[in-house]
Order: sequence, then C-alpha cells, then structure tokens
Amino acid sequence: MKYIDEFRDGGLARKLARTIAMEADPARAYRLMEFCGGHTHAIYRYGVQDLMPDNLKFVHGPGCPVCVLPMARIDQAIAMAVEHGVTLCTYGDLMRVPASERRSLLKAKAGGADIRMIYSTQDALTIARRNRERQVVLFAIGFETTTPPTAVALKVARAEGLGNFSVFCNHVLTPPALKTILASAGPDGVQLDGILGPSHVSTIIGSRPYEFVPAAFAKPVVIAGFEPLDVMQSTLMLVRQINAHRCTVENQYTRAVTRDGNAKAQALMDEVFAVRERFEWRGLGYLPASALRLADAYADFDAEQRFPVAPGHGKEIKGCECPSVLRGTMEPTDCKLFGTVCTPENPMGACMVSSEGACAAYWSYGRFRKKGSEPIMKKGSGPF
Repeated sequence: MKYIDEFRDGGLARKLARTIAMEADPARAYRLMEFCGGHTHAIYRYGVQDLMPDNLKFVHGPGCPVCVLPMARIDQAIAMAVEHGVTLCTYGDLMRVPASERRSLLKAKAGGADIRMIYSTQDALTIARRNRERQVVLFAIGFETTTPPTAVALKVARAEGLGNFSVFCNHVLTPPALKTILASAGPDGVQLDGILGPSHVSTIIGSRPYEFVPAAFAKPVVIAGFEPLDVMQSTLMLVRQINAHRCTVENQYTRAVTRDGNAKAQALMDEVFAVRERFEWRGLGYLPASALRLADAYADFDAEQRFPVAPGHGKEIKGCECPSVLRGTMEPTDCKLFGTVCTPENPMGACMVSSEGACAAYWSYGRFRKKGSEPIMKKGSGPF
C-alpha cells in the first residue's frame, strides 16, 4: 500500500495543482495528449482535469487496443467460430464490442458459437489441453504490454505439441500510431503541445522509441505513471518543457521504465512475431508497420492461415464518433449518441465498452452534459 498511498495523496495533489497553475502561462494554451487509456481513466477518476488551470486541457489519444481494433477483425473472429467451429478464447472487453450489423462475440456465443471469456493466455492453453479434440483459437490483442505473454503461450504450445492451439494475432505497436497522430496534427487535425507517454507499454519498449517525437515533430514527451500524482507531476514536467521551449523525452515513471526497456520481453517478441506491412486501426486507417503477425517459424500456429475466412469491411454504426475520439479531435460528450442511445448497457462503439475507453471513463466518472452547459460530475466523484 506504500506506493498507492504516496501517489494518491490529496495534499500533495493540491500542492502540485497550485504549482502547475502558477507556472502555466495564462497567455497560451497547453494541449497535452494522454496516449494511454489508463491515463484517461486516472484523470477522470481522481478529478485531475478539475485541478488544472483553464488553459490546460488533456486530449484523449488512441491508447486503448480494444478501441482501435476495427470491426472487420471482430467479424473475422466471429466467422472463425461460426464457419470453422473453433473454440474462440477472448478477453472480457472484446465480448461486447459491436461488430458489423450490430453483431458481437457475445451475441455469437448466444447463438451457439463456442466463444469463451478468459483472463490470461494461460487460460487458453488450459482449455486446449483439456479439449484435444477441439481447435482452440486465442484472440490475441493489445499493445506491446500484452504481446510477450502471447509469445510465451506460443512457445509453450510448441514445446507441448499442442496442435489444436492457434493464435488470431491482433497485437499493435504504439510508436507508429503516435507518429500518425502527430503527422496529422495542425489546423485540420488535433492541436497538441505535448505527449504523456504510456506507462505499461514503456516498461516493455523503454523510452528510446519515443525520441523521434521531439526530433521530427518538435513536441516534448514525458513517460507518465498511472497514479494521479504521476499524471500531475508529468503534466508539470511538460509545462516546464513547453515554457522553456525545450523538446525532449523525459521519464517520470523511473520506478518502472528505463531507456532501453525489458530486453528479455523484446527478445521474445522478436523471436515469435514479425511486423505486418500494414494494419487497419479504427479511427486512423491503414498504418504501415504498425502491427504484428506470427513469425514464419510459428506460421503453423497462425489461426488466419489455419482457418481462413473472407475479409470483411466493417462499417461504423451511424452517428458513432469513436474514430474521432480516438484521433483526439472530439471528446466523448461531443458525440450525439453518448449517454443517450450509447450507454454501457447498449454500447454503439468500442470506446464505451472497453475498460480503457474514453467514453467509458466519461460515463463511469460522471462526465455528462446538461443541456446548454459544460459537463458536470456525479455527486461524490470530485477530485481527491
């Protein structure tokens, strides 16, 4: 509890807030993108935005792997389960994400498909061991954080000779998405002054991969931890860089992140995966070298090759603004469906379903609109 108490201290938060307000130049705006969905939830769970000066705004980025997964990939997974009769293993968030024609994995399961919710890659391996007569497919998803566990599962499956186990790989890479966001920033895109770099991803890849941001785009980056005081200290670090016209990569999350990251995890990823030529991201389109596939040495465990299905072209539900939210050009409350047609019980888009989605954060922590007014907070959900 020591670290939790230290990084959620209300007194320290108020001191940090006063320092930020004092050092923020009232003559300019500070638009800081928190790339990671975990940061978005920390900001609104603890009321961090409410402690900031009026000219400092957090902009939500595409840092939720469930949210950026295009509908077509969910359609493919459903087709594998229905057409090939596989046992599809997936994580809880994915079960309710809308696919094409208002389908979902949960609805496919209700219709008779063998789709099972798991908590880890090891759960999928256990199912494969206990059901040797069934083909078991792991719907693997996530940024660099969750990629090493998938690599371990594949190595275990090979070592044990689990011929009935395969992986539908949807792992994506953070730096290409960040590069795309920054390349589209400007008058017609999102306005940004600095980046709060992701926490867990950076424990794997380190801070070095973000060094292209100040070099190519002249924007400062601060790798930030997940706790509210982490976010606030990182915000102060960005404000100071912006004020001093400095652009560099700084690491606030030094207790977990180094410049070079986790070499063992990176070696695992390099052994088991290869970079795809391109991959579709919801809201960002097709990005080159932005996702992983199974390496040729593990092609016999590739569910896309073992259970081919016709590629689909998923279409967003009319009125859903998830793509704009993921690009940072719109807030959840700007979407006409938010809180009306679209709720956690009846989600229209992935941003309302995922535990890291921006819309889910706004809903969970009371960021609703009153007609003709600014968003308000639920009673009892104020800062600290």
